[in-house]
Amino acid sequence: MTDNRTVRQANAVTGALWVAAPIWYLLCEAVTAAWYPGYNYAHFFISDLGVSEATLLDGRPMASAIPQVMNAGFIGAGLLFFIGLIVIAPHLKRGAVRWFFLLAGAMHSAGIVFVALVPGGPSGFETGLIIIHMVGAIGLIVGGNIAAILSGRAFSGLGLPSQIRYLGPVLGMLGFVSGALLVAHALVPDGVSERGSVYTFFLWQFLMGVILLAHSKRASTVAPGGSYS
Repeated sequence: MTDNRTVRQANAVTGALWVAAPIWYLLCEAVTAAWYPGYNYAHFFISDLGVSEATLLDGRPMASAIPQVMNAGFIGAGLLFFIGLIVIAPHLKRGAVRWFFLLAGAMHSAGIVFVALVPGGPSGFETGLIIIHMVGAIGLIVGGNIAAILSGRAFSGLGLPSQIRYLGPVLGMLGFVSGALLVAHALVPDGVSERGSVYTFFLWQFLMGVILLAHSKRASTVAPGGSYS
């Protein structure tokens, strides 16, 4: 059996971290965008905010005045999610799903940090380092949305509300649909589809954080292989 206090503490810590991560990210994004002349959420990419070079890229003016803030948002969000992932990992349902969930979560965390460490500016194309940025972007989107999809099964041993079995898969699939629209440059501006593929994960993370925080106050002793309450 899993000790009640240990479960409650893990839920509380992970919940707090996962609520903080998307708030920190969106705050950094909003502040940086406000200091970026002419920035348009619908038509500019998120990573444009982290580029320090003042130039043009695919017709978009690179004019981020405080790129360090956006990159701090990327790194902070990745680290907060990863720490929460490590804290909750021992209490997840045992089996292959747990390991795939943890791998996907780690992929997201590493990807979002790579996006910050190697900004997507023109110099990256000249040096070839842009491939690291692109791999990071793919990792944060694919890893994050896979983690959301698998979360319903991975968290089934914590006695959380049964609705979480649908929350992650629905948001994760919406993230992949948005990602497909981004790749195809279809239906909506690229900035919208890119944010759709990223924000779905952050919404899942925030809601899971709220659920874990609420459950930490009334956690009962459950086995790692238990069922939903």
